[in-house]
Amino acid sequence: MSPQYPKQINTLGDHIRARRLDRKLLQGQTAAQIGVHEQTITNWERNASSPEIHYIPAILEFLGYDPLPHPTSLSERLAAARRGHGLSQRKMAAKLGVDPATLMGWEAGRHQPSGKSLELIARVFQVR
Repeated sequence: MSPQYPKQINTLGDHIRARRLDRKLLQGQTAAQIGVHEQTITNWERNASSPEIHYIPAILEFLGYDPLPHPTSLSERLAAARRGHGLSQRKMAAKLGVDPATLMGWEAGRHQPSGKSLELIARVFQVR
């Protein structure tokens, strides 16, 4: 195993580095696939910065899997769907026609969507 390989895979940056090394890619090649600058990959792999939400779909495509724990509750499924689509809470709330604070409450599990909101969430984001 390469000495560059992460000793433990805990962060998204660790997952990116491990996948890149498994595929024998350079950071520049990985950056091109994800759509970022090579230095961005370096920063993520060193855990000097974290990816912005809008890069998450390309990162998940590059990895071929979602490294986050499988969501079980509706609030976790909402947050996972939002991340998977690369949306901020504000942008997802706008797509659903609700206030960002409402979506924040749903994701925190403080309250549940109902009626039309639940139907729209299921239709647009395939979350049930």
